[in-house]
Formats: sequence, structure tokens, C-alpha cells
Amino acid sequence: MLEKSQRVDLTQYLTSAIILVDDELTILSANPATETLMEISINRLLGLPLPELFSSSTLHIGRLYRTLKQANSFSDSEVQIIFQDGRHSLVDVTISHIELKGKAHLVLEIKPIDQQKRISKENLQWAQQQAAKELVRGLAHEIKNPLGGLRGAAQLLGKQLDNPELLEFTEIIIEQADRLTNLVDRLLGPNKLSSFQVYNVHAVLEKIRNLLNLDDISQIKISRDYDPSIPDLWLDPDQIQQAVLNIARNSVQALQGKGEIQFITRIERQLTIHGQRFPLCAKIQIIDNGPGIPIKLRDTLFYPMVTGKKDGTGLGLSIAQNIVDHHKGKIDVESWPGHTEFSIYLPIIEQKETS
Repeated sequence: MLEKSQRVDLTQYLTSAIILVDDELTILSANPATETLMEISINRLLGLPLPELFSSSTLHIGRLYRTLKQANSFSDSEVQIIFQDGRHSLVDVTISHIELKGKAHLVLEIKPIDQQKRISKENLQWAQQQAAKELVRGLAHEIKNPLGGLRGAAQLLGKQLDNPELLEFTEIIIEQADRLTNLVDRLLGPNKLSSFQVYNVHAVLEKIRNLLNLDDISQIKISRDYDPSIPDLWLDPDQIQQAVLNIARNSVQALQGKGEIQFITRIERQLTIHGQRFPLCAKIQIIDNGPGIPIKLRDTLFYPMVTGKKDGTGLGLSIAQNIVDHHKGKIDVESWPGHTEFSIYLPIIEQKETS
């Protein structure tokens, strides 16, 4: 049996944050994983009230006090924590009641699950989006064929009619058939061949900023924070401009005339996109401080015809997703009240790999 001086504190080796608090929720002890999660040293953590570490959390403090009084334990999964510095994390939490020197204490085990949750969610959404894309593609072709026949028949009929009033009806048929054909083409995605070239992604973002500033957004601040070390990418600048512009205009609409949009670029290393690992990727973030994306829309956000706007077509984000997929990239979304963040990842790869 080990002597007291030889005993090892195994919590030092855990990846989960372990925190001991007293009956006033003051932090008495914490392991190194807590430093990593909170981004605060243990020396600064000790003596701090636990609630002061978070600006908000789906785990209510009242539940911790009830656990102290009732001397029980509980677990909660997928708890969203937003820290005072604006960072956020998704965690699983286990709270255990213990007695130390005759007083009630709590031990919190906080396990970050952001990465595995993101991978699982990404894989599920990718499969669903591919299935939805195939369904839409099949339906679109089935719709376009009779539309072409309908339009042609209306044109032939129009040539046989002398009555101007009747000609007006054939023109309506042709106009509506063209409108539906245009909608179907948009569902199918870009209808022109891609024009890949070596291009500066910041030049694309600056064009988008200029386009947005032409709109009436005088009370919306558009700021930028670019990483100059990002090399020119092998991409279709017009398509990437369309993808980012669709997202940015959603942000403008969400802000309802007042707020801030940020364009941020960074290098991301060793990133896996749809099962393929890339050593380097360019990360483009479009961040706004609007109300956030409604929870009911988050899982279907990139599906065609899904929109939270009364006059929206639900095609903007679907088109953006198709374009980024065509560039072997991906789009991630994080959103809560006061913060919505779209991240576009574009692999930095050789020209020959994208042919």
C-alpha cells in the first residue's frame, strides 16, 4: 500500500475539468484541465465564485444550490457555456455532492464535447444534405422537361392567335414557365462552368464589402481582420464571391439596419473535411451581432427552400453550400443570441488537385 507521500493525484491526468466548490460555490480546487477549459490559471481560479466564470449557461446555478441542500448528484449533457470573454463550449457535466469536514461541497466534472459533437453533427448533416441534393436534382429535371413543352406549346399557340387579348394569356404562360425554369436552375446550383484560377481571397472579400456598402446600411459597421500570410488560392472568384455575399446579406437582414459584421481570415492547420485531411486551409469568418439563428432552423439551415424570412426563397445558403462543396471546402455555423458566426474553410492545395 502506498504511503500518503507516494499517492498520485490522478485528476491531474484527466482531460475533463474537475472543480471543487464549497457551499457558496467558491472554487477551492481545480485540475490542469480546468485551466485549459477556462483559459485561466489555477492560482487565479482559486477563491473565485463559480458563476463569475460564465456570462451564461444552460446549466442553472439554482440547480447547484438545490444539489447542495438535497445532498444528491446529477448529470446533464450538451450544456452550452458562454465564458466572460465571449468563448463558448459544449460540455457534459456531472455534479456530485460530498461532505468535507462536516460541510457540503460539490465536485463538478466538466467534459468538453465540442469536437466529437461537431464531427458527428457534420457527418449527419453532410449525409442529409447529399440526400436532399439528389432529391432536388431529380425533381428539378422532372419539372424542367414538362416546363419546356409547356413553353413551346404556348409559343406555337401564340403564333396562331390574332386576338391581342388571347395573346396576353399565352405571354403569361411563357413568363411563368420562364420564372419556374429560373427557380429550378437556381435549385440545381451554378449553371456555368467553373473558372478556377489563382486568386487572392481578400480581394474577393473587399469586393463584397464594397457591394454591401452600396446598399443602405449606414448604421451597420463592416470591419475586417485579415491574415496577410494566407497565400493566393486556387478558386473560382465569382463563385466564392457569390457564396460569401449570400451569407453576408443574410447577416445584413438579421441586423435589421443596426449592428456590426466582421470579416476575419485565418490559417487553419490539419483540418479534416468530409473525411479528407488537409494540412492547410484558409478560414473565412462572417460574424454578426444580430439576434442569432432560430433553433428550429439550425439543423436544416442549408436545405433548399428553408428560410426564416417572409419573402425569402431559402436558396442563398443552399447555393453557398454547393459552391463551397465544389471547392472541396465546408461551412460551419455557430449561433446564439448576439452572435452568429459562419466559417468557410477552403483547402490550400495544389492547382492539379482541383482539376
